[in-house]
Amino acid sequence: MGFVSVLRHTLAWKLWLAGLFLLVGLGPTLAEELVGQPTPWGIGLQPSAGPVKEAIHHFNDLVLWIIIPIAVFVLGLLGFVMVKFSARANPNPSSTSHNTILEVAWTVVPVLILLVIAIPSFRLIYYQDRARDADLTINVQGRQWYWHYSYPDHGDFAYDSRPIPTADLKPGQVRNLSVDEPLVIPVGATVRVMAVGQDVIHSFFVPALGVQKYTIPGRALETWFKADRVGVFYGQCNQICGTNHWFMPIEVRAVPAEEFKTWVEQAKKKYARADGTPAAVAAAPAAIQQLAALPR
Repeated sequence: MGFVSVLRHTLAWKLWLAGLFLLVGLGPTLAEELVGQPTPWGIGLQPSAGPVKEAIHHFNDLVLWIIIPIAVFVLGLLGFVMVKFSARANPNPSSTSHNTILEVAWTVVPVLILLVIAIPSFRLIYYQDRARDADLTINVQGRQWYWHYSYPDHGDFAYDSRPIPTADLKPGQVRNLSVDEPLVIPVGATVRVMAVGQDVIHSFFVPALGVQKYTIPGRALETWFKADRVGVFYGQCNQICGTNHWFMPIEVRAVPAEEFKTWVEQAKKKYARADGTPAAVAAAPAAIQQLAALPR
């Protein structure tokens, strides 16, 4: 067998193995729902699960390709200066203190670079700010130290979301991230989030969906997100809000529209209304509601 034949055979074998490993690695990912969570030794942003995160990915790539040549240029310039103007190469140093062209250049060029970054940055901030033609609204309230969700468009029921203790974790649940009552949304729906804090400043942050908004007491802030695929997306409060700060994980479950409707009907019976009245009592006649409100 000639050298060329051996080379072709080797390359074909390597390509076949690479394809096999790729299929084995991607097979479970393609078959299962997307899970947005940190991974050991992970590098880069979490995979995108919606249009907001996709826009963040594009902006991140733009800034990366700007930073790389800047870092290479500065590193090369430092090396050049160290060699060219060392004491050994220049026993008699120059007394030059100003260079007009150089000073104008190192002022104008950074300004132009910042403009290139600022324009898409402002566009992204404006894109994330407010929902346009939202399909549903969810009120998110940060509390010490758990989350409180309410659905004003679907009967105004509300519930608390707390982390699952490590000792109570079930298979498939993630330590310090899984919660007892996740936030459930329909796939493909534009979700308006109205965020407010009850006690101190918290932060509603879900990386895979590209959403982050502070919850500030006495002030409602708006943002939005959309999940374009079925999956579970984890986040955490990244605002240091107290000693139990790590007790505020976020779990968002994106489900098909029909499954979301079924969940809403069950939630109306299971959870309380936003005003704290149990859903079953809220649907009862006024006399029963008055009787339930009497002190015991």
